Amino acid sequence: MADVTPSSSSSAASPTFDEVFCGLLPRLYRRAVMLAGSRQSAEDVVHEAYLKLAVRPQRFLAHPEPYAYAFTAVLNVARDAYRKDSRQVLVDAVEGFDDAASGDGEAGGDWDGGLGRRHAELEAVRMLGTLSHRQAGIVILVDLDGYTIDQAAKIMKVHRGTAARHRARALDRLRAHLVESEQGRAGR
Repeated sequence: MADVTPSSSSSAASPTFDEVFCGLLPRLYRRAVMLAGSRQSAEDVVHEAYLKLAVRPQRFLAHPEPYAYAFTAVLNVARDAYRKDSRQVLVDAVEGFDDAASGDGEAGGDWDGGLGRRHAELEAVRMLGTLSHRQAGIVILVDLDGYTIDQAAKIMKVHRGTAARHRARALDRLRAHLVESEQGRAGR
């Protein structure tokens, strides 16, 4: 019994790499889905980031903001995976997805089983996929995670002006995409 008390107090004072990383997993998975585009890809990205960070756990644990450090690793892995995948031959998108998904959850506030929300999440992921990884990363950090431009620039290791420019271009591209989508729906 005496052996259990000292080890539990030392683990409470300084958490292990796995404890800290596991505490960040839900948030990292949500952000990785936005970067990778699918849940399976996001799981792969987070796992690869874990393996990269586990090589030098002391750097991760010593960082003043472990989430930012882990997010940067996730972003880098997602970017590398995107570059690798971009060398592959692409297949056309499945037609009819937008037609089948539109209208879900719009029937007078009836509960749709979460389909409307899921469609919105997929649309957000698809729209973030039209951005570069840096632009998507800045948008996620600033607009979803609540960091300031200065903090996001420091996390992404770019100048504040570069981060602001990436965000402005990303938001312009997203707005243009929304306008095109609305015009396309109106023309149906």
